[in-house]
Amino acid sequence: MKNERFTLRQLNLLVREAIEDALPDEYWVEAELSECRENNGHCYMELIEKDEHSNTPVARASAKCWRQTWAMAKPYFERTTGQPLRAGMKLLLKVYAQFHEAYGFSWIVSDIDPTYTLGDMARKRQEIIRQLKEEGIFDLQRELRIPTFAKRVAVISAQNAAGYGDFCRQLEENEYGFRFEVTLFPAIMQGEQVEQSIIAALNQIYSHKGYDPLCGFDCVVIIRGGGATADLSGFDTLALAENVAQFPLPIITGIGHDRDESILDMVANTKVKTPTAAAALLIDNLLRVLERLDDASQRISYAVNQRISNQKTKIATMTSLIPTLALRSVGDQRHRIETMENRLPVALERRLTNQKHLLESLSLKLQGFDPQLLLSRGYSITLKDGKAVRDPKQLKPGDELETRLEKGTIRSVVKSE
Repeated sequence: MKNERFTLRQLNLLVREAIEDALPDEYWVEAELSECRENNGHCYMELIEKDEHSNTPVARASAKCWRQTWAMAKPYFERTTGQPLRAGMKLLLKVYAQFHEAYGFSWIVSDIDPTYTLGDMARKRQEIIRQLKEEGIFDLQRELRIPTFAKRVAVISAQNAAGYGDFCRQLEENEYGFRFEVTLFPAIMQGEQVEQSIIAALNQIYSHKGYDPLCGFDCVVIIRGGGATADLSGFDTLALAENVAQFPLPIITGIGHDRDESILDMVANTKVKTPTAAAALLIDNLLRVLERLDDASQRISYAVNQRISNQKTKIATMTSLIPTLALRSVGDQRHRIETMENRLPVALERRLTNQKHLLESLSLKLQGFDPQLLLSRGYSITLKDGKAVRDPKQLKPGDELETRLEKGTIRSVVKSE
């Protein structure tokens, strides 16, 4: 045996026999998908296992899912998880060992358990949601309000997507004649580049002064249509959610799936199911404004007409009352005049009596100051030049004096001081 020689094929056949003997059964294996491609109906996978702490791969293996198995496993997996197989997914695969003398070793996949992947996806989603809430940004978008007259719309969508065409057509053909200004910011809406592409479009809108209320946009609409309904993984990333949650304009999502909502939907201001539903939302927003304006116009018109009617009634009432009021006023004035006529003689007589009494009182007072009365009491008055002499010092020799008595006058001349 020591010197026995084998061809490569013979040696590989020995390996094949040894593996088939040592690993005769099927095994459920947990692994992360690092690469996945289809060819001629077969699926070729690269599996890895990473260290929990360093995230460094500690094991690698190739796996194949043959056409017959893949034709059933693929649609079932996508229906259950809502996503196709992609790199980074955690999988639970049922495999058996196969060593082919020409192609080497490979694990052959006979079944895939989508519930395992679904659980891992749910765990990752919950972790992202938890982190967004811890950062305090999970509900930021819902604090914004879609403007009353939202007509300037920034759209993030694949340029030639059917959903974008449906969105624009819905806005243009609305039955109310509303006019919208739509600006497209193209982005990749499926596959591994979704996250980076939408973030780049948001940055373009922001640098376009899209946040400026005067010259920017009223809202942002992220829509998707016409792609694979299962390929939604790009909308469940932390970086995209953070960008959307903190964007200064309200964001409306319509990325076309009914079964579940993405994290992008959760952090957006408003989510709808389809691009046409997003257009309907904007139309309804303007319709509510129009209805409020019509209602306000009707209420104003009613109030004005009611005011005019009230004023007309008031004027008519006043017009009908004018003759009565005029007659009443004339009668009141006539009565007032008659009353004044009756009171006037009495008032005049009372006034004359009061004045007469006043004159009599003054006359009595004046009599008390009459010089003649003083003279009759034995007093005399000495005058010089018609003025009463009160002080002898006022006189000098030669002055002529006049002394009045009750019954006559004496004239004299001053001889000495």
